[in-house]
Amino acid sequence: MEISTEDKILLAAKEVFTQKGYAAARMQEIADAAGINKGLLHYYFKNKEKLFLSVFHDALDNFIPRVNQVLEADLSLEEKIAGFIGEYMEVLIKNPHLPAFVLGEMNQHPQEFTRSILSRKELPNPMKLMMQLQMEADAGRIRSVSPLHLWMNIVSMCVLPFAARPMFQAVMGINDAQYWDFMRSRKKEVTDFILHAIRNENN
Repeated sequence: MEISTEDKILLAAKEVFTQKGYAAARMQEIADAAGINKGLLHYYFKNKEKLFLSVFHDALDNFIPRVNQVLEADLSLEEKIAGFIGEYMEVLIKNPHLPAFVLGEMNQHPQEFTRSILSRKELPNPMKLMMQLQMEADAGRIRSVSPLHLWMNIVSMCVLPFAARPMFQAVMGINDAQYWDFMRSRKKEVTDFILHAIRNENN
């Protein structure tokens, strides 16, 4: 089946955004990568921000069902935390441009951007995980922790290395390939850190 012009643009945009980042990417580069002229690109997407929002929501369309499948599954708490961190880190590895864009939009257009997220039909649903945390704490299998703090800690530990990648790479003195290898190994590191943090030392 022949790919539509809009899909060609989105694929090209994702490639350029991944290589250059949102700020450095140019609409002409995206048009060239898609094999179309710039006028046609602007016909489909008025500006770079609207194009990136489409790329962003396309990534969410792939991510949210997968992560909700993990969060709502009949798994142990350890399996669920590991599964969520693995899925979350993987989508960021495949879309490393997303965190910086989201932070920029939250700073510049917080209400409009938040509305665009909350208007989606499907959102990540951590409620079953939070209830499971409370049940495990009540049973004495983990220490009592705030589910909201734990959720925020997990998200922060996953996102920050991508949002601050240039700084981390400069400090660590490693290239892109080495950094992505490091990020893949970080899935287990973050999981182990979180599980250790909630473990009941009396058990």
